Amino acid sequence: MTTTTQAPQAAPATGGPVRTGLVLLVVSAAVFLASLDLFIVNIAFPAIGVSFDAGATGLSWVLNAYTIGIAALLAPAGRVADRVGRRRVFLTGLSLFVVASLGCATAWDVGSLVAFRVLQSVGAAMLLGTSLALLLHSFPPARRARAIAVWSMVGGVAAALGPPIGGLLVEASWRWVFLVNAPVGVAALVVGLRVLPESRDEDERRRPDVAGTLLLVAGVALLSFALVEAPDRGWGSATTLLRLVAATALLALVAARAARTPRRLVPVLPLPLLRTRTFALTCLAGTAFFASFGAMLLGNVLWLTGGWGLSALEAGLLLVPGPALAAATALPGGRLGARYGCGQVAAAGTALFALGTLWWLWRVGVEQAYATALLPGLVLTGVGVGLTITNLSAAVSSTLPPAVLATGTATFSAARQLGATLGVALLLAVLPGGADALAGAQRGWLLVVALAVAAGATALRVGRAHHPDLAVPAAR
Repeated sequence: MTTTTQAPQAAPATGGPVRTGLVLLVVSAAVFLASLDLFIVNIAFPAIGVSFDAGATGLSWVLNAYTIGIAALLAPAGRVADRVGRRRVFLTGLSLFVVASLGCATAWDVGSLVAFRVLQSVGAAMLLGTSLALLLHSFPPARRARAIAVWSMVGGVAAALGPPIGGLLVEASWRWVFLVNAPVGVAALVVGLRVLPESRDEDERRRPDVAGTLLLVAGVALLSFALVEAPDRGWGSATTLLRLVAATALLALVAARAARTPRRLVPVLPLPLLRTRTFALTCLAGTAFFASFGAMLLGNVLWLTGGWGLSALEAGLLLVPGPALAAATALPGGRLGARYGCGQVAAAGTALFALGTLWWLWRVGVEQAYATALLPGLVLTGVGVGLTITNLSAAVSSTLPPAVLATGTATFSAARQLGATLGVALLLAVLPGGADALAGAQRGWLLVVALAVAAGATALRVGRAHHPDLAVPAAR
């Protein structure tokens, strides 16, 4: 999606000057909710399964329906907003997200919960796809770098805070995982109606490519389904191979469609941007790291509630040090990236993340030993998350010119959601069908390490990724 660069002194629809602090607060609150729901459901996974008597395959779609929907709809939502107004699309998306969250909280079976999660993903894509453009329109150029830094940090911190917040809520009921969105969302909506300025791209006349979007949804969904079902069907079975081939063919059609999209439509993939080396490598690193991150979060929840037999509240509280350190190191990590290079610092973060997971492989056993077995790994992975997510986001926002910044960040966000989807699918694919919980956890941790190493190797090739006009400012 394109972004206008006109002076950010336009008044909101309700009249009056733009209040940038409140704009940042509203946008950050909405982005926090949408990002939180990517991972807060992990901690509720076992409780939902018990409530609906559902297995891992069915429950995986409670997670994947949301991530796939966001990944496929982010760019189309941004394009619609460019034409009809970003404020309008953002507030509509926020309203839809709140309503769908209430639907999730009242779901009567897995099917209805997945359906409401799809609706939730539509609202999340609308608000995420317009959030950065709203900030860029509201903030003067001299203050945009810090606004982008906060925007980048909020999503990463929300993802890391999912398990501990979810643990507290699930203790009452897993339905509170979704109900908690309502008061925050309504408050953001009320304030947003008063302070958000309207903006649009007056030159944009194209419409989103619906056919390309549907192909992308079908391809990723089929790939996830094939991976989740493969252990039961057999990795070498005709059914599994046919599904994998069909998914690959659909994704190839997505690329072909993007290359030959009619001029009146917006391609589902921004191929010119993806031909830019730094941008493509950053998206690839983000996909691999969020696959590792998503697999780690769900795997740890399943281990703590299954292997150590803890409650959701106990599991969530034990996981707090990880997200707390991720939050604490996010801004300092951004400053390190501005000084030494986003790619190098992100690679260092993935290395710490992998080392923390290797610690669990070495030390965690069937006997509960939190201080010596689990906690050191949480410290390392938490710091790793803070360094990695902030710098991968900064690598995108600091290397693209303002005219394509919104498109680039939306594409990177979509890559992160696809990574989280594939991480969950791969984790469920490697878990054993028997009762050996420790063996399952160890397989999951090995998967996490492999994905983190791949992300780090890719991030190293990103390099400094520095743009003097948009880079996160270093500490004075």
